[in-house]
Amino acid sequence: MKHLIVPSILMVLFLAPSLALMNISDNHPLDGSVGTQSIHVNAFRGMVSIRDNNVLSEWDGVLDYENALLVAKLFSKMACVLAKMDEAVFPTLDDIVKALDHQAPKHYPSTHGLTYTVLPSRVKNLAQFGAPIKDMCRAVPTYFAQQQKEGTALAVDPDSCFEIQLLSFLGLSICGEIPGL
Repeated sequence: MKHLIVPSILMVLFLAPSLALMNISDNHPLDGSVGTQSIHVNAFRGMVSIRDNNVLSEWDGVLDYENALLVAKLFSKMACVLAKMDEAVFPTLDDIVKALDHQAPKHYPSTHGLTYTVLPSRVKNLAQFGAPIKDMCRAVPTYFAQQQKEGTALAVDPDSCFEIQLLSFLGLSICGEIPGL
């Protein structure tokens, strides 16, 4: 019996950290559109990668929870948009993991209606935001976007907005003209 205790303790010590390196991937059909959404969660790095291959609004994205950044590569605009995540209204990394595991709690913070306006300033050094963002936005212009406060009127053409949907609870609009396009 004593011979089993030591190996059991060693196994727990070495196995527990590897279980914390949770990687979850899932594919979801998109409601009301033609395409699917692939989502990959790397809990160890605090990252969610999204690939939305909807024919009408194809985009890739990264939610970087460690640095509170979101980036979306909009294929129809051939540009990336980078913004700060409002942690008070974004679902947590755990919420996304639970939703992918189909153990989603019934209520998520409402993000439907979150609007970001593209600013004319172009990001000059993508490397400062980390390799996933740098790699995603390589070879396309990248612009900052600023979240509009709820209730403020936008002076932008609604036709200039690009809608992003992640699962059923994260809906964003990226609005404004992208300079140079």
